[in-house]
Amino acid sequence: MPILPKERDPRLITVRRGGTLTDDHHRMLAEWAAICTEHVLHLFEDEQPGDTRPRDALAIGRAWIRGEVPMRVAHQTAFTANAAARGLPDPARFAALSAGQAVAVAHVAAHDLGAAAYAIRAAAAAVPPDRAEHVRVAERDWQRAQLPVGIRALVLDDQQARSAICWNVFDD
Repeated sequence: MPILPKERDPRLITVRRGGTLTDDHHRMLAEWAAICTEHVLHLFEDEQPGDTRPRDALAIGRAWIRGEVPMRVAHQTAFTANAAARGLPDPARFAALSAGQAVAVAHVAAHDLGAAAYAIRAAAAAVPPDRAEHVRVAERDWQRAQLPVGIRALVLDDQQARSAICWNVFDD
């Protein structure tokens, strides 16, 4: 299921690509996505303690935020993090996919919701089914509490618009 809409919100497209997203807000989205991923990354690392690909991807994403690596390096790293997810149980798989989405924010800002959605799915998959809904809501609310003021309204609007293509994890 795609997490990116067919028609992209210009607020999530950088100014230099014809949208209205500033570089500062782009970096804020990338950092928020990394924070969402880090919150559940232990689910991957507990399953695959010797595999650093998802955590390394977050480091590359943060290096992009600081201007230390070009976007294309961050974009390529997303594929590495995604590859770490193959064949794993859902909690670990979703956590690794969250890392891939987080580093991909450098390329396409709208991947921020992919990182958040996969993190929510990882958290919910890590508990018995009768607790999954409670954990989904708790993780979603925790993520929202981490949103910087500068991007809060944008992300909340985007969550409402794209929840259906993000497994409804952002529903209230």
